Amino acid sequence: MTRKIFGLAIIVLLVLYGLVTGYMLDFIFLYPLFMSVMWIVGGIYFYYHWERGTAGPEVLPDMADHPFVSVLVPCFNESANVAETIAAVDAQNWPDFEIIAINDGSDDDTGAVLDQLAHEYPRLRVVQFATNQGKAMALRMGALVAKGEYLVCVDGDALLHPNAVAYLVRPMVNNPRVGAVTGNPRVRTRSTFIGKVQVGEFSSIIGLIKRAQRIYGHLFTISGVICSFRRRALHDCGYWDLNMVTEDIDISWSLQLRHWAIQYEPNALCWILMPETLRGLWRQRLRWAQGGAEVFFKNIIRIWKWMDHRMWIMLFDFILSTVWAYSYLLSLILWGMGKYMHMPPLLNVPTIFPPAFWGLVLASVNLLQFITAMTIETRYENKLLRLLIWSIWYPLVFWIISMFTILAAVPKAFFKARSQRAAWGSSDRGFR
Repeated sequence: MTRKIFGLAIIVLLVLYGLVTGYMLDFIFLYPLFMSVMWIVGGIYFYYHWERGTAGPEVLPDMADHPFVSVLVPCFNESANVAETIAAVDAQNWPDFEIIAINDGSDDDTGAVLDQLAHEYPRLRVVQFATNQGKAMALRMGALVAKGEYLVCVDGDALLHPNAVAYLVRPMVNNPRVGAVTGNPRVRTRSTFIGKVQVGEFSSIIGLIKRAQRIYGHLFTISGVICSFRRRALHDCGYWDLNMVTEDIDISWSLQLRHWAIQYEPNALCWILMPETLRGLWRQRLRWAQGGAEVFFKNIIRIWKWMDHRMWIMLFDFILSTVWAYSYLLSLILWGMGKYMHMPPLLNVPTIFPPAFWGLVLASVNLLQFITAMTIETRYENKLLRLLIWSIWYPLVFWIISMFTILAAVPKAFFKARSQRAAWGSSDRGFR
């Protein structure tokens, strides 16, 4: 509880400081602009330094050694999707690997489907849980029964590119300091407005952020839907925490606080299902935001050692994004109050929209960010720029959703009992 109070105090004090000093509105308008510039610069550097010279996902990378790999597929209520997933995993261009599917107490017939698939695919082994234990426990059990030192993790509704395992394992084979690798998820549910905007989001926001974070220090999180781990690194940090609502964010911080490197590999492609309803999108983003807040509260005191200073950028980024959300909420409240009563100069918020000049600058920089990221990502989807018209709606739609999920997630994370097990439920898979 001391860690939570300390973390919450930092956020509250920063919001009050901005209010008292009159910097709140400037921060609200300029913070998104600053972060967009940081992502653009970092993403371009990553592309020219590491990405441009690669042959692309269709060409297998050169490797002197091809060690045995265990592919873990945690499943919950995936009877409609898991056969496709296992088929894609089995088709990997890798000489020696096994597939371990973990049925986490599904309510549907996922267990029966997996048992049938085990007869069709000799590489497949199935672990059955009687009750829902959560994704972290499913991954833990999969790691315990796996034979390989290198573990590739893919969700039970995702489709791996045939060369994905090779690209996920190569960085760890070439560099003993690399403890995990995160791949490049591509959205395949794009039949609605929400789905199409998310295609642009994963390309122009998430992909660019991972490139930039790789340049500036550490990654805030791997993509849990497609990632790989070195077993020794997982053992060193205690494996996945069973009580964290987002096991991928937590394991990312745990590994990096133990000084294991995490690399982003854009050539490791994976096609994923995403929500295409507002309700499904809200639940997903609320879980992501709560997971980030839980990791923040968990590590807020222990992270201040100088040996962990490269993690400070991620910590400050989370703090500032949370302060931004609560500052915007406070500005909305003060602006509304000013419509009905006389406000003292210090509390007067004349507008909730940026000044015309800064609004134009912010819109221009956002458009530049989308164009930059999508131009890079055309290596993986040739016709991606056609979705640019949908991506320009991202600031209006998803920033609002992100703001409200942060506002709701921080109290949920603060009052959550540390011993509460994080189980998972069925997700919105979109329309295909």
